[in-house]
Amino acid sequence: MLARALEAAGLPTTSLVLLKEHAERTKPPRALFVPFPYGYALGKPDDPEFQHKVLNAALELFSAAAGPVLAEFPEKGNAPPRLIQASAIQAVNKEGDAAMELTAMRRYYEQWVEQHGGRTAVGNSGVPQRRFRGLVRYLQAYVAGAPHDYERPAGVSAEVSQVQFMRQAADDLKAFMLEARMQQRPNDQDNALHEWFWGETAVGSLLARLAHKLKDEGEERTAFGIAR
Repeated sequence: MLARALEAAGLPTTSLVLLKEHAERTKPPRALFVPFPYGYALGKPDDPEFQHKVLNAALELFSAAAGPVLAEFPEKGNAPPRLIQASAIQAVNKEGDAAMELTAMRRYYEQWVEQHGGRTAVGNSGVPQRRFRGLVRYLQAYVAGAPHDYERPAGVSAEVSQVQFMRQAADDLKAFMLEARMQQRPNDQDNALHEWFWGETAVGSLLARLAHKLKDEGEERTAFGIAR
């Protein structure tokens, strides 16, 4: 939205985006999707050569004749492995109840949304947050190799594949938990939030196992996006 406002005032813009689906929905004038963990839009710290490569790719979008333009950076780079937790925590919280955990964190999430004027990163899947328990059961069934299906809300495109929908659902669950935690522990820094989510929560453990299963089934890029 800021990019569009700046463009309307005559100032060309380009953006780096970590969630491709959000850029597809908001349609900024020019955007470069980078497949790195949150907080590392340029890749690994202290790697100026690689970071300049990312910046140059974003600046090259100014040469596009018309927008909106959404390009994709072709390399994963040396992203910090401690924030890509799927392999590191696969044995953690397997017995935890992710659905009950969401219920316990709901009041913090709703306080966050209220205090931020309704702004939230939740909503990519189209599933209302009060239906997330069912979403968790759906993902658990898929991870367990059991029959799985989910009745998508009205307005959610039937053209979205199951794998894409799982990625969107994972983004929503992650955003829900992190926003709730930021409300609960406002002084926690980014690393502490991610270490808590991936290392201590049942939801994080579920998403890590989901990423592993998707990777095993050949959906490596989607698995990478979920597990960062």
